[in-house]
Amino acid sequence: MQEYVVELDALGMGDVDRVGGKNASLGEMISNLSSAGVQVPGGFATTSAAYWAFLDANGLREAIREALSGLDVDDVEQLANTGARIRKMILDAPLPESLDAAIRQSYEKLEAQTPGEASFAVRSSATAEDLPDASFAGQQETFLNVRGLDGIREAIHHVFASLFTDRAISYRVHHGFDHEQVALSAGIQRMVRSDIGASGVMFTIDTESGFDQAVFITAAWGLGETVVQGAVNPDEFYVYKPNLEAGRPAILRRSLGGKAIKMVYSGETGHGKTVETVDVPEQDRMRFCLTDEDINSLARQAVTIEQHYGRPMDIEWGKDGNDGRIYILQARPETVKSRDGGQVLERYHLKNRGEVLAEGRSIGQRIGAGPSRVVASIDEINRVQPGDVLVTDMTDPDWEPIMKRAAAIVTNRGGRTCHAAIIARELGIPAIVGCGDATEKIPDSVEVTASCAEGDTGFIYEGLQDFEVREVSLKDMPEIPFKIMMNVGNPDRAFDFSFLPNEGVGLARVEFIINRMIGIHPKSLLEYDQQEPSVKRVIDSQTAGYINPEEFYVDKLAEGISMLGAAFYPKPVIVRLSDFKSNEYANLIGGEKYEPHEENPMIGFRGASRYIAPHFQDCFKLECRALRKVRDDMALDNVWIMVPFVRTLSEGERAISLLAENGLERGKNGLKVMMMCELPSNAVLADEFLEMFDGFSIGSNDLTQLTLGLDRDSGTIAHLFDERDEAVKRMLSMAIQACNRHSKYVGICGQGPSDHPDLARWLMEQGIESVSLNPDSVVETWLYLAGQE
Repeated sequence: MQEYVVELDALGMGDVDRVGGKNASLGEMISNLSSAGVQVPGGFATTSAAYWAFLDANGLREAIREALSGLDVDDVEQLANTGARIRKMILDAPLPESLDAAIRQSYEKLEAQTPGEASFAVRSSATAEDLPDASFAGQQETFLNVRGLDGIREAIHHVFASLFTDRAISYRVHHGFDHEQVALSAGIQRMVRSDIGASGVMFTIDTESGFDQAVFITAAWGLGETVVQGAVNPDEFYVYKPNLEAGRPAILRRSLGGKAIKMVYSGETGHGKTVETVDVPEQDRMRFCLTDEDINSLARQAVTIEQHYGRPMDIEWGKDGNDGRIYILQARPETVKSRDGGQVLERYHLKNRGEVLAEGRSIGQRIGAGPSRVVASIDEINRVQPGDVLVTDMTDPDWEPIMKRAAAIVTNRGGRTCHAAIIARELGIPAIVGCGDATEKIPDSVEVTASCAEGDTGFIYEGLQDFEVREVSLKDMPEIPFKIMMNVGNPDRAFDFSFLPNEGVGLARVEFIINRMIGIHPKSLLEYDQQEPSVKRVIDSQTAGYINPEEFYVDKLAEGISMLGAAFYPKPVIVRLSDFKSNEYANLIGGEKYEPHEENPMIGFRGASRYIAPHFQDCFKLECRALRKVRDDMALDNVWIMVPFVRTLSEGERAISLLAENGLERGKNGLKVMMMCELPSNAVLADEFLEMFDGFSIGSNDLTQLTLGLDRDSGTIAHLFDERDEAVKRMLSMAIQACNRHSKYVGICGQGPSDHPDLARWLMEQGIESVSLNPDSVVETWLYLAGQE
């Protein structure tokens, strides 16, 4: 007699045909990983034999085959009618007595083993899902907080029927799976009380870039369905695997999500009514729902699971609000980035930008454009035509049949691990999720462009903006006689850019991190009590989740720098200390009261002059604290420091002394301190400056401006700005020769070599050690210098 029910702890990955990928994986982890600290709630599963026996006992195989014959899944109306008819047939058919008895026996045993009031999750597990090349994300149903034998029976019945949801039928057809070869197993598992705790999803690689040295975690209050469905904008965390293994601080980045709602137990017992969605109190929205200890525990379990399976994994988890422990609820192979061979990079480049209508979290690094189609609910999905930009509150897997029609998908709600994001990645469609107000800000039936090619933030622009797609082959890159590094200011793109051929980061701008991730003048944070109420309100909102305003500044700066350091480790990442001009500092929140008004800020209070000024030193100390945290605590000692705009030798000496006073002593713990060579005085006195610095990174923009005596912001004389002018080249040559005489590092990080490959060739001939380019020009310049382009 065939087995209809099996306990989870008796299963393993060899049982996919019997209980589907999801249930087989749960059994695999219970059997093999419990001793390694991976905690999975116990339960049982119905088998594929039970499913086929149910169909055969009620004569449903032939009826389903007949209903599906001739179905066009791209006809949304026909698909909906067919799916509804099949599901009704299944729900109207009784469970065979032998199956019912097996379920009753296993349920009573599980109930007896469950302390307190027994409550269970009933999940679907298809025999073709959770395979390395198809996620089947959310294609079948899950029921939470199911109580009593009758509730379990009814939920199993609905799970069987969910094999024929519209989305599941469509997904199988589009991925080439035969309906008659896919069976369904129902997994019955003890509930984790995350309704009074937290839950979410994590991936063992970065979902956007495929960077495999970080664990990406999303988290929200309550049951995990809100995260999976994309109903909330969750908290996000990146954890660096090498530091996790070494026992060092490993959290690279934290992003506070809105977490506006949560799913909790409802108190009702009727099928489909056992959970409800409620608003999250303001104080809980404004704090992270996981502690650092929780984050590290999750990441350790994720790495253990990944190592066991030998591939990147997509994992659902829950934190029990009663016992405080973290449990793994599902684990399946990641199906998009892990299949990317990586030999050819596809790069989307936006050539111009219109008015920004909305913004959110970008998915997919592509650009899509077309007429906007603002859709209020799934009832209107037949309005979506091929090439439309779908705009809606949120999508769930029911939308899958028409998602592939869209040029792009835009939602008010959702995070980067929700079903919509996973499906969009699989379909290769750009998606911008968690916009908040896209359905209000974007009119219906207007031309728009959705760009996911500008980092973590995706933008919806008014109008059809011009963009290009480049395919960059990384196979067999030729050797060249010097190093090509990159200018990377945006930590959001660090993982992505690390896949380009490179020798590290020649310029990472601290002011870019301050502007993008902090946005507040450091003095406003240090003197929080002295700020106007309106400024305090903004600071309170921005710094939510952090200990205090000062620590927010240090931690956020450290997060940005550590993302860059980790992405390129062990290659050097040269971090230039903040080089805001006074007008740029004034534009930060609360900045106007602290900054002088200067007629020409470009040659005013900036760089080393600012650091050593007594009234700015407390701000500079925050920068130093962030760098110490990255280099000393996180051991990302590939981070070097660069001091910009050093006018005189005495300024250089005082800057070096000030760094040492703040725990950043040149030579200690391998610290290299570079100087930005960007003033004529730097080139003329290169030998003297090199006695106190470890090398030069030439800033060709300012060096050209100051050598030729022109304002590079002036349109009137812009035509005179050329880094290839003989006077500028003389300065460049002096700096390069001095560094070579002293056997010290010399690179260039200005715009010139990115714009003019012939200048890059000249620099190579002069004996420069490295050229740091904008990422979009790396491969082309590399091939040009190798004589292949």
